Amino acid sequence: MHNVDDGQGNVAVDSDQTLDTLAAELLPGTAVVGLEWSLAQVWAVRHGQSTANVAFARADSDSMPIRGRDRDVVLSPRGVSQAAALGRWWSGLAVEQRPQLVVCSPYARARQTWTVMSDTADTASVPLVIDERARDREMGVFELWPPPVIHARAPEEFTRWELVGEWGYRPPGGESLADVALRVRSLVLDLDRVAAGQRVLLVAHDAVVTAVSYVLAGLGAPVPDRVPPVPNASVSLWARTSEGLRPRLWGNTDHLRDLGIEHPLPEQD
Repeated sequence: MHNVDDGQGNVAVDSDQTLDTLAAELLPGTAVVGLEWSLAQVWAVRHGQSTANVAFARADSDSMPIRGRDRDVVLSPRGVSQAAALGRWWSGLAVEQRPQLVVCSPYARARQTWTVMSDTADTASVPLVIDERARDREMGVFELWPPPVIHARAPEEFTRWELVGEWGYRPPGGESLADVALRVRSLVLDLDRVAAGQRVLLVAHDAVVTAVSYVLAGLGAPVPDRVPPVPNASVSLWARTSEGLRPRLWGNTDHLRDLGIEHPLPEQD
């Protein structure tokens, strides 16, 4: 995917890029097959900054793993402010652009993000679905272990992570991003059946947003060489065209500028 960075951390997608352009970047003889989608738009929001995001950003090799369950991690005070800004972003959308269905991760930080958004924007009339397939990537035995802690306590596994790469690495008992893409594909296909012609918003996690991008790129889409950043409380958008659901925004944080925090802390959950 070819993106244009505006220098502010936001990425505008080149709308002229076609599936043929993507295919040309693959090995000779391969192709990307676009899918026919019934959804009108797919919006994706990453949760606001969480307490784990703060702890991860401060972690070093002497740190301890974070106690508790990943699904119970809540928003930091900054994350709550970001979620309120997302609510104001929603209110600023034209009625014909606003999502008609919201699908949220069951994890506390995502549900809290939507609750604050909804309270700020008064979205009581919009149906909400909690779907387990929108949960964050499972890290198995390394649940809530910051990378420096993995490096210090499990150096051989950390080396394997670096060797395999972010997309394919599956921690013991956990998921790779490829695994996440499989369940996200199932979720998006179900949404395409039950919400045909509608605008859908996903409130989830960076791994889920990345997986949505991969799924909507079409069958045979190349695996990302690197996983593009998805900032906390950012907005991404895919809109239906003759070529399928095509990217229009990626990781946009314009709505956070009034907070002075459009560049959040590092992006590990």
